[in-house]
Amino acid sequence: MTRGPEGVALLQLGVLVAYSAGLVLLGLWISRGVEGSGSFFVADRKLGPGLVCATFLAANIGAGSIIGASGLGYATGISAWWWVGSAGIGSLLLAFWVGPRIWRVATAEGLYTAGDYLEHRYGSPVRATIASLLWLLTLVILAAQLIAMAQIVEWVLGAPRWVGALVGGLVMTAYFAAGGLLTSAWVNVVQLVVLLGGFAVGVPMALSLAGGWDAVVAAAPPDPHYLDFWAQSGVVFFLLIVPAFIVSPGLLQKAFGAASERALRVGIALQGVVLLLFAFAPPLVGMIARVYAPALDNPEFAVPTVLTLGLPAAFGAIGLAAVFSAELSSADAILFMLSTSLSKDIYKRYVDPGADDARILRVARAAAVGGGVLGILLAVIIPTVIDSLTVFYSVLSVSLFVPVVAGLHTRRPGVPEALAAIGAGVAGLFAVRMSSLGEISAWLDPTAIGIVASALAFVSLFALRRGKMPQKTAS
Repeated sequence: MTRGPEGVALLQLGVLVAYSAGLVLLGLWISRGVEGSGSFFVADRKLGPGLVCATFLAANIGAGSIIGASGLGYATGISAWWWVGSAGIGSLLLAFWVGPRIWRVATAEGLYTAGDYLEHRYGSPVRATIASLLWLLTLVILAAQLIAMAQIVEWVLGAPRWVGALVGGLVMTAYFAAGGLLTSAWVNVVQLVVLLGGFAVGVPMALSLAGGWDAVVAAAPPDPHYLDFWAQSGVVFFLLIVPAFIVSPGLLQKAFGAASERALRVGIALQGVVLLLFAFAPPLVGMIARVYAPALDNPEFAVPTVLTLGLPAAFGAIGLAAVFSAELSSADAILFMLSTSLSKDIYKRYVDPGADDARILRVARAAAVGGGVLGILLAVIIPTVIDSLTVFYSVLSVSLFVPVVAGLHTRRPGVPEALAAIGAGVAGLFAVRMSSLGEISAWLDPTAIGIVASALAFVSLFALRRGKMPQKTAS
């Protein structure tokens, strides 16, 4: 690994430390307004379009969107746009299709979490199944954010992975555990200013200093698909990511915090458009990194390569703060999903149904701390960002997409259909993953097959049960 001079590393470290301390202090200050679980879980349902946009965008631009997508750009080229671009497409579908429908239900019924909705629509067994499955899997995606933070610290200081994971985990846990969604929504605004400002300045400058587009093309590997926007990998990313960003429990819970249906539509749609535009930046950074380091052992070091070798020291330090900011904001969104699910979907529903609001808030904060610790441990074990994100997005899509979407359009199917859809989706996913079917065609993608299996199980069981129902006879 080739790093910048020692003085540059110290400057970058100083910026990261100061920035992290500032976020923690801001979060603790805002958390003074958290008076109960309503503030922690859904920000008292007072988020306007601007805060909805900020908290969604901050959640969606994270380790996968920057470190992972840049690594994909380094390895596979411009078609890596589809990693973040697919999230933008999924966001637009959430804004104008699923989001408004589920927001109306959540507001009318006083729902706080996606688990609340699943129990309202199907029943307790479905809530318990999804809550248990996703609580374990969400730890994996939290680890992905911490892996990305650790890679930055590893590059800047040459420190072991656990050091970066610990530092990032402590910062994220400190400000989120204090105030939940209310705190993270406001902290996310600061993080987005740093993130988008850093990329808006840094990427054009890095491209120019690298020698322009001609230099990037000259450094490209001899792969005919490297400069093909419509390469087959784009299809895989589309099938993997779009459904996940429509039904992600963390995003649905953020949507519940919108002050109105209009705030939800405008806020989520605006951040979806930003994602579609931002999606070009990470692949381009990855491709620029080849100019400086054509043979990186780990493609996910593409971002710190450009920030340390391809930019002046001051701009590189700001860029590293921007990347670190993105990873923190996504990490707190995941911690939000973990803590609210455990405290509301599991503890309040099954352990202590009589728990008062103050007790639920304490459990949510304790769950945030526990989730942060477990995420740090997993970050030391899991090899790469993309590995962990792929597992999470796949299981999320195949287990939740059919029950959530079908439940918003019909009330006839019940618990058996939902459980069958979850089981068939997960079984289909892992059956294809463990076989070689996915290598035959991109259309035999494990996630796509899992969703199809889920839908078939849902519809088939509903038809079977409906056929066995006693028919009313005319008197």
